[in-house]
Amino acid sequence: MIPQKDLVLGNYRLVEKLGQGGMGVVWKARDLKLDRDVAVKFLPEGTVDDPERRTFFEREAKAVAALRHPNIVTIYAIAEAEGATFFTMELVDGQPLSKLVEPGGVPLDRFLELALPLTGAVAAAHARGIIHRDLKPQNILIDAEGTVKILDFGLARILPPLARVIGRDEGTTATLDADFAGTIAYMSPEQLRSQPLDHRTDLFSLGVVLFEWATGALPFAGRTGPERIAAALKDEPRSAREINPRLPRQIDRIFRHCLEKEPRYRMASARDLREELAALRQPGANGPAAALPSIAVLPFADMSPDRDQGYLCDGIAEEIINALCRVQGLRVASRTGSFQFKDRSADLREIGNVLRVDNVLEGSVRKSGQRLRITVQLVEAARGFHLWSESYDRELSDVFAIQQEIAGHVVRSLSVTLSPQEKGALAEVPTSHVQAYDYYLRGRSFYYRYGRHDIEFALQLFSRATELDPGYALAQAGQADCWSYIYLYAERTDSVRLQAEAAGRRAVELAPESAQAQASLAAALSLGDRKEEAEAAFEKAVRLDPTLYEAWYFYARQAFAGGDLPKAAALYEEAMRVRPEDFYAPLLVAQVYQELGRPEDARAARLRGVASVEKHVDLHPDDARALYMGANGLVALGEKARGLEWARRARRIDPDDPMLLYNLGCIHALAGDLEEAVDCLERAAAGGLLQKGWYEHDGDLDPLRGHPRFQALLERM
Repeated sequence: MIPQKDLVLGNYRLVEKLGQGGMGVVWKARDLKLDRDVAVKFLPEGTVDDPERRTFFEREAKAVAALRHPNIVTIYAIAEAEGATFFTMELVDGQPLSKLVEPGGVPLDRFLELALPLTGAVAAAHARGIIHRDLKPQNILIDAEGTVKILDFGLARILPPLARVIGRDEGTTATLDADFAGTIAYMSPEQLRSQPLDHRTDLFSLGVVLFEWATGALPFAGRTGPERIAAALKDEPRSAREINPRLPRQIDRIFRHCLEKEPRYRMASARDLREELAALRQPGANGPAAALPSIAVLPFADMSPDRDQGYLCDGIAEEIINALCRVQGLRVASRTGSFQFKDRSADLREIGNVLRVDNVLEGSVRKSGQRLRITVQLVEAARGFHLWSESYDRELSDVFAIQQEIAGHVVRSLSVTLSPQEKGALAEVPTSHVQAYDYYLRGRSFYYRYGRHDIEFALQLFSRATELDPGYALAQAGQADCWSYIYLYAERTDSVRLQAEAAGRRAVELAPESAQAQASLAAALSLGDRKEEAEAAFEKAVRLDPTLYEAWYFYARQAFAGGDLPKAAALYEEAMRVRPEDFYAPLLVAQVYQELGRPEDARAARLRGVASVEKHVDLHPDDARALYMGANGLVALGEKARGLEWARRARRIDPDDPMLLYNLGCIHALAGDLEEAVDCLERAAAGGLLQKGWYEHDGDLDPLRGHPRFQALLERM
């Protein structure tokens, strides 16, 4: 069948031909039944003749048609008539982005007006498992009201391969050879190599599109197809800021992160890309604040003869992180973010990309008796350039001075100007007692393992530290954290809660401007009836240190337990911003999104959380908390069998842990195993987990609301 004007196919009368390309022929048509104009895309002849191909087409087409987003052209229906198969879709009256690109680029505000909705649309599609595979300016329309619309999302998978025929938006058809230098400029290296593709191929193409919109030029040189292929496979992208000086400095890092040759080094998700672009819109983002240098401090390597100083190595790195976090002119990766690379073989470029930082500080510690040898180097992550290095051969008692010197050298090497207050903060010494410091570091190393016995041992070590130095605020805060953990997960008694509160108050009395002390007190207060006082302490903690993950995270948990779901969602989002690699916050906020009627956000958060859990359990296969958190996400995503297998693995590790049992109750409730769910919840409550607000407000437990045993359990609390 040859489409022609006024031809009627079912409910549609063809009006005029709009274009033709590798994805098929497109006509404007009138929907006679609904009395509206639509676009009709005819599939190339023979596309779905094969029965197996037909089944695949129908399954994929349904997924694409279910995609609804204001910045993605909506597919209305898939139909057949007169022997032809075609899509009907939203008709957009607009211009392709390819005709709006300006020489020299656009100002930041105009760049973001397009970049933010564009990346948001790609993120929404990826959250549903749909990849575009052919992002380019010709497939992005801007309508008369300035709204961005992406064409053909997901169709590249169900229509013939792009390499056969590539079309032009002007309405002509061209073979790959004739149009090679056009579309090829937006293809990822893995596409050019005919390798397997995932969502990261869209991130590369999107990076090229955004670079061209921002600068008016392509990131890789070359006038012919072969030249562009060679550049995309081998060359580094050009600097966007050199082409368009109106852009902020960090735009180059963002583009470089999108345009990595290897997908594993590339930006992790479109959601992450949108977050980074949105940060450019913050006050001062196009001025001095936009040029904030960034750094990750890696855990130092233990070079001691017995390799028994890991806690000291971690502690020195952590103290340097804490010191640098006090400098407002510097952006510092979180401890958890940096420490995920402990004992892992990863190059600095990968670390810089994952943590979104430009610089990395790494070092080693050798302790022999009371002598320390600390070697450090500051490296520009992207290119591997050494910015500064130093070795310190001192007594153990000089460890505080060494940490101060390292922090000072980092600040100077990155050309950061310190205020008088910041200079004073960098000179602060947490304790003058080296043995107390040693106990504190050992205590933190056990605390971060988050096992009950580890927490109890950490409490003993923090207590020894405060016995040696009663004025050691961080050790007091450590005690508060341990008592809070014990109250939540092991021994729910007033005496335990009051000990947590007393230690938190002592920490704040000793160091009222310590964000960690305020957060520890807030967490302790949130366990009782002092919700308003806890909220004030949480607010002060995040004001003192907006990068303190624990403050945002426990504040969110308090809001959730109190039933304030919008506030809990906002606080969990801050926790995710501070610690992008974390899996707790995204998996917990997914429940909140679900309750708030935001299913797409819930799905995206769960996918992000499960992906982070998978990376974590590869390195820590015995982490029961990670397994049951991931199991919850998998079951909620519909992967019931895999989720329940993870839940069984977690239960084998620590079968009597109350928090694990509570979460197993949630997992089984989601999976429809209601009796097993109630069994787990009753055992969790018997083990001391009696925070009634969780049982009342947790959406995962909704299937149990009418269950007599569950109602009786709530009455007993």
